[in-house]
Amino acid sequence: MLNKTNAKSGNNKYRQTILNFVCIILLMPFGKVMAQTIQPIRPLDLKQVVINDPFWTPKYKLWNTITVNDVFDKLEGKYIPDRKDLIEEQKKLGKTRNAFTNFDRVAKGEKDIKIHDGPPWYDGLVYESIRGAADLLVKHPDAQLQNKIDGYINRIAMAQAIDPDGYINTYTTLTNSNRRWGTNNGDDKWQHDIYNAGMLAEAAVHYYNATHNTQLLKVAVKMSNYMFQQMGPAPKNNVIPGHGGPEEALLKLYYLFKNNPNLKKEIAAPVNEQEYYSLAKYWIENRGHYGEGVHSRKSDSSYNQDHQPVFEQKSIEGHAVRATLLATGVAAMAIENNDQRYIQTAKNYWDNMIGKRMFITGGEGAMANGERFGKDYFIPESAYLETCASIGAAFFSEQMNELQADGKYMDEFERVLYNNLLSGISLSGDHYHYENPLITKDHPRWAWHDCPCCPPMILKMIGALPSYIYATDDNALYVNLFIGSKATTQLKNGNAIQVQQVTNYPWKGKSVITINPATAKNFTVKIRIPGWANSKENPFDLYHSKVNQQVTIKVNQKLIAYAVENGYVAITRKWNKQDIIEINLPVEPRLVTPNNSIQTLNGKIAIVAGPIVYGIEAIDNPELESYSINASTTLQLNYKPNLLNGINTITGVAKTANNTMVNFTAIPFFSIGNRNVSSPYKVWMLNQK
Repeated sequence: MLNKTNAKSGNNKYRQTILNFVCIILLMPFGKVMAQTIQPIRPLDLKQVVINDPFWTPKYKLWNTITVNDVFDKLEGKYIPDRKDLIEEQKKLGKTRNAFTNFDRVAKGEKDIKIHDGPPWYDGLVYESIRGAADLLVKHPDAQLQNKIDGYINRIAMAQAIDPDGYINTYTTLTNSNRRWGTNNGDDKWQHDIYNAGMLAEAAVHYYNATHNTQLLKVAVKMSNYMFQQMGPAPKNNVIPGHGGPEEALLKLYYLFKNNPNLKKEIAAPVNEQEYYSLAKYWIENRGHYGEGVHSRKSDSSYNQDHQPVFEQKSIEGHAVRATLLATGVAAMAIENNDQRYIQTAKNYWDNMIGKRMFITGGEGAMANGERFGKDYFIPESAYLETCASIGAAFFSEQMNELQADGKYMDEFERVLYNNLLSGISLSGDHYHYENPLITKDHPRWAWHDCPCCPPMILKMIGALPSYIYATDDNALYVNLFIGSKATTQLKNGNAIQVQQVTNYPWKGKSVITINPATAKNFTVKIRIPGWANSKENPFDLYHSKVNQQVTIKVNQKLIAYAVENGYVAITRKWNKQDIIEINLPVEPRLVTPNNSIQTLNGKIAIVAGPIVYGIEAIDNPELESYSINASTTLQLNYKPNLLNGINTITGVAKTANNTMVNFTAIPFFSIGNRNVSSPYKVWMLNQK
C-alpha cells in the first residue's frame, strides 16, 4: 500500500488517486464494499400509537391482565410444577425457585455459598420481564404493577450496593465470585454475567422511558461503567459476551444519554455515553480475535459466533438466540455508524438466515443439540425452533427494515409475529412453548420451565409491537403492519400527521387507512405490500406459492396504478384531511411448496392464508399421519367466531393411505394445542402428484 504522506509531488498524488480508484473497482465484485447511501427509518415512539384492533386488542387485554403478572409471579416462585424436572427439584429442595431470593442473598452479603435459585441467567430474565412490562405500562398504565416492579428494583439496588465496584450478577457472586465475566477458568457462556448486565441496561432504559424512575438506571450505569473499566484492549480484560444481546442494549443506554444530556445530573455516578458505544463496538469487533500472552482468551467457537472475526462471517451460525441477538446488535450499530462493514455483515446474516435456514413459520434453529442453526437447507419438520430464536430473528428483521427501508424485512417480521411468536403462548396467556416443531405427537405447553427464557422474550416483543406498525423518514410515513390503530407523528420536514387504520387483518385482506395532516401538504405514504401477496413467498425462493387475486389500492375510492419498489407502494401527493387509502390483500388460501434444495421436505406441501401458516390437528383429523392433498384441490376459508377465540379455518379434501377421500380441517398454527394439549399435529402434508 502506498504511503500518502510520502507522496508529496503532484504526480505521486495523481498516481495514488488512480491506484485507489482501481483498487475499489477491483474489490467491488468480490468484497461488495461499495459504499451505500442509507437513510434509516425510525419506528414511532410507543406513546404515539394506540392499538384498536379486533385481532390484537383482546390479546393485549389478556397479556396485560394475565400474562405479565403470571411471569412475575412465577419468577417469584409462585407456580405449580408441571414438568418432571421441576417436580423433582421441588421435592429435593422443598420449595420452588425464586429469582428474587438471589438478590436478597447478595444484599445480605452472602458470597460463594454454592446456592442459587434457577439458572445463571435468572437475573437476566427478571430484567427482560421488566423491560417488556415497562413497554406495556406505556400503553396500559397499571399502578399495582408499577408498584410491584418498583419493589423488585429496590431489591436489585440493595444487592448492587453491597459491591464497591457496582458489580451485580447473583449467580457468579453466590457460586464463584472470583470468576467475573468468565475469567479465572470461568465461562461467561454459562455464567451470563455480561448478558445479564446488558438486559439490566435495556430494562433500565425502557423503565425510565415508561415511568421516569431513575433507580434502575442508576444501577445500570454503575454496572456499565464498571464493565467499561474492565473490558477492552490491553491492559483491560479480553472479554466478549457469552450470549449476544448486550451489544444492542448498551447502544440503547448510549442513545438515552446522548439524546437527554440533562438526565446525567440525576444519576449518582459519572456518565459518559461514548464509553457505552465503545464497549458495544468492542464486543462486536473482538469476536474472532483471541489476543496473545496475558491478554489472550480461548475461542468460544461458532456456538457464540466467535469462530472468526464478525466482518468475515458470511453465514449465521451457532446458538440461534445468541446469533440473532448479536445480528440485531450489528444492524443497530450499522444504523448509528453507517460503517459498510457492519451493513454488509448484517446483510450476510439476514440473507443466509432467511434465504437458506428459515422455517415456514418464521422459526429459526434446526438443531436441539446446542440449540443451533443447521446447515443451509436443513429444515426438518421436527426441528427445535425455540420461541426466543424466532423473536430474536423478528427483532433483527425489524432493525434491518430501519437500516434499509425494505419491506421484505417486515414480511419476515410479520411471519414470526403471526406464527412462531403466537404459538409460544397459550390462548389462556399462562402456558408456553419453548420449542415449536412443525410435526409432533405430544407437545403440551408448560406453566413454567427449567429455562423459562421464552415468557420474558414474549413480553419484550408484545410490549414493543405497537411502535413497529408505522415508521417515518424525513419525507415519508411508512405503514409496515396491518393492525387497527391510531398514531400521531411528525416528519422531519415539519409535516404533522395523524394516521388511523381500520382492518380485520389477518382474517380479511382489506385495510382502510385515513391520513389526517395538520394542514394540506405534499408528502409520501409508503405502504408495505407483502411478498406473498405478489406470489413471492420468500425473497430468495426458499418457498414458493401463487395467489390468484391481485392487490388493489384505492385513494379516496379511486383505483390507482402502482409499482412496488423495495417492498412498498409509494403514494406521493398533496394530502388533505380525511384522505383515505384502501388496500386489499389476497388472503385467500394458498399452497406453499419448498425449494428443491430442502431434501427433508421433498414431496410436501403446506397451507397458508395471508401471513398465517395452518396446520392440521388430530382432534379434527384423526388420520392426519397419512393425509395427502392435491395441489389443485379447492380450499375453503371460513371464519369460526366460537372456535379458539375466533379463527379462520381452511377445509378441503385429502386422501388417506388406503386411497379414501376425507374432509380435513386446518387451523392456524398458533392455535394448535389449545383444546387437547397433547394432540398430534403437523404442518407439511404429502403432495399428491
